[in-house]
Amino acid sequence: MIIDWVYTGLGLVILLLAGDSLVKGAVNMSLRLGVPALIVSLTIVAFGTSAPELLISIQAILEDVPGLALGNVVGSNTANVLLVLGIPALLAVMHTSECDTRASYVQMIAATFLFIGLAYRGAFDWVAAIVLLTALAAMLIHAARAAQKHRKADKIADDDIEDLEGADPDLPWSKISLFLVLGLIGLPLGASLLVDGASNIATSFGISDTVIGLTLVAIGTSLPELATTVMAAVRRQADVAIGNVIGSNMFNLLGVIGIASLVGPIPVDPQFLQFDLWVMLGASLILIPFVFLRADITRIWGIALSVLYVTYLFVVL
Repeated sequence: MIIDWVYTGLGLVILLLAGDSLVKGAVNMSLRLGVPALIVSLTIVAFGTSAPELLISIQAILEDVPGLALGNVVGSNTANVLLVLGIPALLAVMHTSECDTRASYVQMIAATFLFIGLAYRGAFDWVAAIVLLTALAAMLIHAARAAQKHRKADKIADDDIEDLEGADPDLPWSKISLFLVLGLIGLPLGASLLVDGASNIATSFGISDTVIGLTLVAIGTSLPELATTVMAAVRRQADVAIGNVIGSNMFNLLGVIGIASLVGPIPVDPQFLQFDLWVMLGASLILIPFVFLRADITRIWGIALSVLYVTYLFVVL
């Protein structure tokens, strides 16, 4: 039992470090090759920060614990709203009234409804994968076109490299290569350790792999988003905080499950259809006052969101 907890913890640490390393390497390599910072932020950074969820989902399917894969994504999306926005709000008020995230938020809600609709087919298979990945491609194209329009209107500077996560214009090629290698080796290693340990823990306690995915693994893979949002709240960058949550949730639903479904079918446990998917949707709809009514996420809201997440964990466990 102890070794399983060690494997799970070690796997999670390796995943987080490897994901960060891969993002840094990919961002700097792309910028060195002349890829615009805008395109890098929309694609490589977004996919890189979702790499832990993706690798865990693929590994879970390969090891015949698909409930862990689906639980990880659904649990992560719920945690991203209630926990990742709740805890930072306890530290500092997030002035979301100054942000305009309406378009991306509507896309996230649309992605959520699409995901739930496909779940009622009973499983995420190659057909669902094509639908999800097509939707993801459409959203990326829309985001790229919208950003280009802003550029032409001089609303965004051409050189935003210093604001791009992990970017360092002076990083030598040797370090870029090292970051890429560490990321590419560490991600599958960390995913394998975490999935092995988590599934063994679930078996030992008589808990389903789905519940482990919804709780332990979901919280673990939400740590990068939590760290980013805490720093954004402290720096009074509310747009970064809420944008991070919205973007992460969209990539989890469309990208992670879309790609993982190509590896193998992911059956949908009835528990998801009766409870967890609707909790995920409800958590997403909680953002309406902050997106459309321009309300700030105050400490009172932070307490409310955190309490809701603890209550959800209590019900699940």
